This record gives sequence, C-alpha cells and structure tokens, in this order.
Amino acid sequence: MTSLKKLIFIAAFIPVMVFADGGAVDKVYHPYVQPLENEFEWRMLSADGDQTYRLGIGKSLSDRLFVEGYIIAKDKNNHLKLEAYELEAKWQLTEQGEYSADWGLLFELEKVQNDDTWEASTGLLVEKEWGKWVGTANINLIYEWGPEIKDELESSLATQLRYRYKSYLEPAIEFYSSENGKALGPVLMGDVRLTGAKRIHWEVGAILGLDSKAPSNTWRLLTEYEF
Repeated sequence: MTSLKKLIFIAAFIPVMVFADGGAVDKVYHPYVQPLENEFEWRMLSADGDQTYRLGIGKSLSDRLFVEGYIIAKDKNNHLKLEAYELEAKWQLTEQGEYSADWGLLFELEKVQNDDTWEASTGLLVEKEWGKWVGTANINLIYEWGPEIKDELESSLATQLRYRYKSYLEPAIEFYSSENGKALGPVLMGDVRLTGAKRIHWEVGAILGLDSKAPSNTWRLLTEYEF
C-alpha cells in the first residue's frame, strides 16, 4: 500500500474509532523540524465563554528533533488560573519529499497543576502535497492516569487541508474528532518574514461543532516567533 493510500485509509477509518475525552479542537502539527531553530509560541482556544492559553518555548536539538515546554492556563468567568505543565518532543522521520508523504512523531507529557493527574500521548504526523494543496493528519493515542481520574486510553484525530496561496496568507479547512465531538471550520494562516532567519507564524480559525457534544464555535488563535 502506498503512503497516499495509507493516509486516505487512516483518515477514513480513525473517525469511527475515536473515543478521546479531551477537547475536540487544538492545533494541527506538521512533521517538520528546522535545524538551529528557537521558538516562542502563544496559543489560545475560546469556546463556550472559557479560554485556554498555552505559552511555550522550544528549541531544535538536531535537524530531526524539536522539544518545547508549555505552561497552560484557563480563564473561567474572568478568573485566570494555571492548570498544567507540558513537555513536547517532535521527531521528523523522513526528509521532506523523500517519499510520497512526509512522516513524523509527536510525544507529549502533561502534568496537572493541583493534583497528581498525568497525560502522555503519542501522535503520528502525516503530510502530503498535491501542487499548491497540502493535506495533513495527526492521529494521536493518549493515556491518562492519576488518583483523581479513571485511568484510560484515548485517541483523537486532527486533519487540515491547506492551499498555499502566498507565504503570508494560506487558507485552510480543519476537521477534529474526539469523544467531545466533531468539529469543522475555516482557518487562515501565514508567515511574516523578518530579518535573517527570523519570522512570525500566525493562525486564526473559527471551528464549528458538527454535533451536540462539541462547542457550537471555537476560536483558535496561534502566534509563533521563530528565530
């Protein structure tokens, strides 16, 4: 089976088996690592009057491995509270264009602030280009454990279809699926080039719930300063 056929098979099959209880909407990751890159990231999700914020700092350890640490806070009823810490590692498996699709892995470990709850996840990152169109899929397995929750294995899916119009403006559509529902919506993104290798990457999305489990609308905002 070719890489493209595998990607189509996975994208078609996983939504049927998804049973994660995490939020339906987050971020679509791409399987690439830029050598010698440093990054500051700010991310916000807003749904049903609640906001979740992530502030991260990351660094490439090699041309295949990128690590990033986050602090996660939530704003409920105008009260901002630190919720969790997270460590993330992205491993690029193949060179870009080496095969019909590009592959990577994502590893995450999260610790909740006020109790001994942990979450570990492994994600398969797949990306395929068709001219100016780019398709990306993130397929994640998540395990949660701790004295305050029932230990469980979960899964989730995030996909993106993006059109490379200009480097500073790329329209896309994203689909998310988890036990908290299915969601679909448009996203705009782009890069603002600065001096040298510095740039600002931005994303703005309005993701609409497709069923009663998902929020009716989730705003997704992201800014990355890469240097």
